[in-house]
Amino acid sequence: MARVVHTGDVTQAKTLAVLAGLDAPLVGVFGNNDERDALCVVAARVGFTLVEPPLEVAWAGRRVLVVHDPAALDGAALERCDVVLHGHVHRRVIERRAGRLIFNPGECAGHLPGHNAVGVLDLATLEPTLLRF
Repeated sequence: MARVVHTGDVTQAKTLAVLAGLDAPLVGVFGNNDERDALCVVAARVGFTLVEPPLEVAWAGRRVLVVHDPAALDGAALERCDVVLHGHVHRRVIERRAGRLIFNPGECAGHLPGHNAVGVLDLATLEPTLLRF
């Protein structure tokens, strides 16, 4: 099953309305620039789940940890997961640490022209792919 995971800084509720057109559920965490009240209203209306980080989910036999700011990661959280997805830094991160994948596809908000991408992660292989736009 495909899912959309947002690592924070959706910022505006109208973005969630656009993402509601995708044929996949969305889960994610709030970032430091999010208008939480407005996002919560739209998220509830379209059936999305947005929470304060960290968010831990289990999908396809993998433990996935979602945070906004990678500086918030601690050793205990890393030990409990197979994958960490994060945002905040607006740069691509594909790192393996102690057998765990740490992944941020980078910029997708249009602030850095030529660097826009979203990530696709195969949970069976833990191989990330970047879709650039």
